Amino acid sequence: MLLKTSLRSFFAHKGRMLLSLIAVVLSVAFVSGTLVFSNTATSTFDRLFASTASDLAISKAKDDIAAGEQEGGKAATVPVGTVQKLAGQPGVKTAIGQVFVQNATLVDPATNKSVGPTSGAPTLTGNWVDTPRSSVDITSGAAPAGKSQIMLDADTAKKAGLKLGSPLRVITMSGSYDFTVSGIVTFRTTNPGAALAFLDTPTAQQDLLGETAFTSVEIYGDGSRTDDQLKQQALAALGSGYDAKTAAEQKAENAKGVGSFLNFMKYAMLGFAGISLLVGGFLIINTFSMLVAQRTREIGLLRALGGSRKQVNRSVLIEALILGVLGSTIGLGAGLGLAALLIQLMKAVGMNLDASSLDITWTVPVASYAVGILITVLAAWFPARRAARISPMAALRDHGTPAEASANRIRAVVGTVVTGLGAASLAAAAAADSASVGGEWLGLGVLLSLVGFVAIGPLLATGIIRVLGAALPALFGPAGKLAQRNAMRNPRRTGATAAALMIGLALVTGASVVTSSMVSSANAQIDSSVGADYIITGQGPGVGIGPAMVAAARATSGLAHVTEQKAVPAQLVTPDGASTKTVVSAASPSFTDDFHLPIATGTAEAVFNGGISTDQDFATKHHLKVGDPIKVDYGQGRTQTLPVGAIVSTGNSMFDNNYFTGIDTVAKAIPAADLPADAALFGKAAPGADRAATLTALQKSMEAYPQLTVKDQAGYKDLIQSQVNQLLYMVYGLLGLAIVVAVLGVVNTLALSVVERTREIGLLRAIGLSRRQLRRMVRLESVVIAVFGALLGTGLGLAWGVTSRKVLSTQGLDTLTIPTGTIVAILVASAVVGLLAALLPAFRAARMNILAAIATD
Repeated sequence: MLLKTSLRSFFAHKGRMLLSLIAVVLSVAFVSGTLVFSNTATSTFDRLFASTASDLAISKAKDDIAAGEQEGGKAATVPVGTVQKLAGQPGVKTAIGQVFVQNATLVDPATNKSVGPTSGAPTLTGNWVDTPRSSVDITSGAAPAGKSQIMLDADTAKKAGLKLGSPLRVITMSGSYDFTVSGIVTFRTTNPGAALAFLDTPTAQQDLLGETAFTSVEIYGDGSRTDDQLKQQALAALGSGYDAKTAAEQKAENAKGVGSFLNFMKYAMLGFAGISLLVGGFLIINTFSMLVAQRTREIGLLRALGGSRKQVNRSVLIEALILGVLGSTIGLGAGLGLAALLIQLMKAVGMNLDASSLDITWTVPVASYAVGILITVLAAWFPARRAARISPMAALRDHGTPAEASANRIRAVVGTVVTGLGAASLAAAAAADSASVGGEWLGLGVLLSLVGFVAIGPLLATGIIRVLGAALPALFGPAGKLAQRNAMRNPRRTGATAAALMIGLALVTGASVVTSSMVSSANAQIDSSVGADYIITGQGPGVGIGPAMVAAARATSGLAHVTEQKAVPAQLVTPDGASTKTVVSAASPSFTDDFHLPIATGTAEAVFNGGISTDQDFATKHHLKVGDPIKVDYGQGRTQTLPVGAIVSTGNSMFDNNYFTGIDTVAKAIPAADLPADAALFGKAAPGADRAATLTALQKSMEAYPQLTVKDQAGYKDLIQSQVNQLLYMVYGLLGLAIVVAVLGVVNTLALSVVERTREIGLLRAIGLSRRQLRRMVRLESVVIAVFGALLGTGLGLAWGVTSRKVLSTQGLDTLTIPTGTIVAILVASAVVGLLAALLPAFRAARMNILAAIATD
């Protein structure tokens, strides 16, 4: 009987449930879509790695400290004789020597543009050799033969507009080499986003490595021995200095690299799904609160006929359960579409996943239904409790639940206390000495202030809306006055509606303050610290600046000098016995002309003439002073002891956690041939030279190397801003979902409010309020609620953003910038959102028949 009553009630009010249903669908779709996408990508790469990994891969043992290829160092190699030595081992069917490097750049000579992925995926260049488990097949042309031929993967060729016979240039640290495309290969399973280019083995060894060697030896067994047995006997035969990985270990290592990227996407998207669920919860609470209020007489009659409080409570919760199940089911289906969309987006950046084989594990529907049902039932629990407290005598009253004055007072007190605690936590975060301690206080402050604002929203609504709507009666007459009164009539409902919008806008505002401060802080630090007129850097992982590129820069007319800077991995051992793994910045002596080191003690000359610098935090932690010795270990047994030449003041992110020394100093410990390539070049215009003309000349000199960017100070600032903006736009896009759900909340509140006030609307129309005035009344009410939510969100976001900037001030965010334009745009957009959200409810209200509305019970 109870279930039948609940079902009848649910379907009788299905129109009023629609927008709450959409909120559940959107939230569940985000959760299920993220999980399906993550599972599909992970399983696809697992299949790729499992099908292409050799039984055993032999490479040179990695030094935990020494510079690797990613830092611009030389690729580690093994002797060619290793292949023959391993091929004769028992259980080995074949041993193949392979060459693969990541620091080569592919360039289309016709356009002089880099060919390869624009995302973080690498460009892999190596030798073509037939293997039992290849990730690609030759689909057109032929394998490269001789010094002038190269083979390219189909995705890269298509994107760059290359075909058989097209010219292609390969730029390495040792020089530039021109080839002709002889063949095209296609991935068997998926392209992980990388660009692949193949040369024949002798050419790959000469052009890519500069020596007759291999980067790895791939072993395939005959089945008589396990991979672990092959590993043991290979290491025994080769001795020390080698690393061996079985197929399982190769798969785990590759999956770890891909997994870090996929997990970042997964948890970021699930985080924003959580925000949309929170916002959707307010919408559901509002929906059921209003439905309960509109059914006061119906519930009272049910109680009068013998229905217990428990039965009324269950009846409302069953309706919520139905809503949750229905929303979760539709959301699960929508999530599959979202996963397919995400896969298409990944294709746009070169990661070709197969959308036709979505991996839907049992965790996807379980998580979807758990999230959808839990949030819906939990949100409906509060209105259900209020419904259960309606007495049978309420059947004799008009619609509307009596005000709960005591509950409102308790809510106001609790909300005020929690908000105060949140403000105190934010203040403690701003006053903290370290970013880690400040971050903990900041997290607590954000949580408490958010909960506090949600709790005191109804308390704030009456006062703020009274002020916001003060001008409405004068501007819009009776319609304006009614709109103001309607928005103040039910503070709890107005507060809940505004809270949904508040959360999304608080996050947007806070993110805007932090990112704006990042840009302004970086610009201020560049202005105060950078004396160089020109900055040359590489694009993408493993892209260094080789000797030929340095020579081209030095040959540019109008330059006073060119400063080289190398990033050299090292381990520092201080006199107190502590060791720290870091990267030492080795630079030319002219570095002191290009950068103004904020030195607390010591001199820059001492740093670049056989010394090393530290920052104040490191010096304080290890009780260092100028002249104290620091042992610097570069790996592979290469060490030197350097005196502290200068201690640099903290507070500038360009120099914090940086350790400077001279290239000549490092060269005493590391042979010149093994030094990593330059990470950056800095140039200064000669006295009297035209800076703009010199920039043009420098860009012309570096034209042959499109993998490098050449910027002046203004261009470098623009580059930093564009990078920060990319992050900000991604955050805005993801937060857009929460704002969409919040807008649905405004629409839902107004729609249900119109239904609730049917008789009142009929009476207003009967005493002379026109349809136009009625529509205006609903629209103005919506605008006031939306602007109220925007003001709360902006205030909260400013508090979060300003505090976050203060917490990060020790990490380089030393300039606070309030994005006034963004904030004004948010407030204006909120008013527009309120206006648009009211269109449908206002239209519906204006269409009501006057007599039918008055007669409505």
